[in-house]
Amino acid sequence: MNTAPRPDRPGFAVPDDLDPLTRHPKAVAPGAQIRMHNPMCLGCGEDAPRGLHLVVRAGEGFTVETEMDVEPWMEGGPGVIHGGVLSTAFDEVMGTAPLLVGPSAVTVHLEVDFLAPVPVGSRLQLTARLLGRQRRKIYVEATAHIGDPDSPVAVGHSIFVTINPREHFAEHVDNSQMAEEYKQRLARP
Repeated sequence: MNTAPRPDRPGFAVPDDLDPLTRHPKAVAPGAQIRMHNPMCLGCGEDAPRGLHLVVRAGEGFTVETEMDVEPWMEGGPGVIHGGVLSTAFDEVMGTAPLLVGPSAVTVHLEVDFLAPVPVGSRLQLTARLLGRQRRKIYVEATAHIGDPDSPVAVGHSIFVTINPREHFAEHVDNSQMAEEYKQRLARP
């Protein structure tokens, strides 16, 4: 996949001077599930009542992968997935990839190119790959396909920035469905 800067894609350009990637010593082994960060997360949360409930697994090198059944409630156009649902799945799989190299990171740029309709009733496979990092920025690309990895139905690119979760989410904890639990976590040294 070509990730060179393009004039029609001004938000996503991979710098030439990327820092080398090193798998974090606490990163899970290939094939293992990368644990969710928030049980109420729309993308991966087990307790999210309207969530995608994605299970993301570490792949070889700097990749992660997941599968998603396209269910009737995900419909946008007649018989096909809603682009926002597919974008959420891309954000989840790409947002999990930085955990292979370090601490928490949040999305600062996300783009998805929709290449073909994704029918309701299909099983979608998504794979994300870390392209590199530059200081706090982590560059990621992903593909989604149904069956044939060489025929993607969508591709995504994103930039994540590493954060200190306690500082980053501190002023928003009161809005969480799990506010009391998070306040207790934030209070721990």
